[in-house]
Amino acid sequence: MSYAERSREYYLETGTRFPRLIIWAIGLVKASAARANAELGLLDEGLASCIYEEALRLSQGLYDYEVTVDVFQTGSGTGLNMNVNEVIASHARKRCNREVHPNDHVNMGQSSNDVVPTAIRVAAYKAVSDLVIPAARSMASSLRARASEYMDLVKPGRTHLRDALPVTFGMELEAYADALEGDVTMIERASERLLEVPLGGTAVGTGLNAHPRFAEVAIRELSSLTGLQLRQANRMRAMRSLTDLVALSGAIRSLALDLYRLSQDLRLLSSGPNTGLGEVEIPTEVAGSSIMPGKKNPVTLEAAMQAIAQVIGLDAAVSWASSLGELELNMGIPLVGYDVQLEASLISEALRKVETMVVRRLKANAERMRRLAESSQALITVFSPLLGYDLATAVSEEVSRGVSLEDALRRHGVPEDKVVLVKDLLRLVKPGYPAKDLEARSA
Repeated sequence: MSYAERSREYYLETGTRFPRLIIWAIGLVKASAARANAELGLLDEGLASCIYEEALRLSQGLYDYEVTVDVFQTGSGTGLNMNVNEVIASHARKRCNREVHPNDHVNMGQSSNDVVPTAIRVAAYKAVSDLVIPAARSMASSLRARASEYMDLVKPGRTHLRDALPVTFGMELEAYADALEGDVTMIERASERLLEVPLGGTAVGTGLNAHPRFAEVAIRELSSLTGLQLRQANRMRAMRSLTDLVALSGAIRSLALDLYRLSQDLRLLSSGPNTGLGEVEIPTEVAGSSIMPGKKNPVTLEAAMQAIAQVIGLDAAVSWASSLGELELNMGIPLVGYDVQLEASLISEALRKVETMVVRRLKANAERMRRLAESSQALITVFSPLLGYDLATAVSEEVSRGVSLEDALRRHGVPEDKVVLVKDLLRLVKPGYPAKDLEARSA
């Protein structure tokens, strides 16, 4: 009976399996170890070649169906390592037609305690560089393109969901783009330390039962196979602490929160069509209700917001799992590796769908935006430098009772050449004191 079969009685059986990138990474770790042990004269060339080839096949996905251990297992990831060792040994045995031992040969110079922490870091780096960063950059680029299109389209600003000074729709979209670009920078900085791996540390970070040059040679080979510039970590640190992965997860959470704000704001701006803000239209070709004919809902945004809720929960799980264990080893390694992969998958898909189905296709209702901006009670702020805060507050209260701002200003003696500023909205979305500037020019 294989280790994976025996372990089912002891591990949880939730059906949660390790994702493709983790299996890819651990396969390449095994291939690198085989090459290193052969180069160092510890493993027969023919045997090493068989292990190497089968480890590559594992990394390519040919044996995923044989990696059956549950994610919720021993905290070091020994279950995953043993399962992979046995899969590779079984296939290498057939290839070589000779005995291949999963521990003595496939696991030579290694421990679960250095192999799995190495694999989850390599997999996490690959996930963010291949999925998350490109998706976030593409979204930011689309937002900037739409921002330039709407840079002069004035709309009401809102704070506390109440009237505020005008802005342009382009300014709002550009702010979202800038936020996402900042998140990408944080993710890049956080992921950089993942390139420091503890391979060669064996059981407790000392490297006992591995050749003194094993780490150097194996990491060099792993760098070649992955295309990453990997380097040796302080092995004890990288085996007992997963805070580099926590930092990455936190950066992904920040990206998720900014995407949530974008999604929530667009959802609010598109509310209606007749009883909401109605400033933005998001084309939707799928029914929004099973009972209300013709109802169109912001379904993509809502799907993305649910994915984001999951990402934030996963980040909390990563933080908690990283605190498990004591002394020489962390006890949350499998869960942290799995959760970071799921975060990357969810946020990249949410970004992609919101970009293609919402940001690129949304239509601004320019007429409604302008009409609402002109009716904003907050426009009295423009005249506050002339009237003083208290009198401007009195004018504002009249507007709240239904008097037009122009009529209220005239009633308080504001001359007509200043009242017309209310209609000069583009002038009101720039720095300065437009009412005072007009007074100075008149003088």
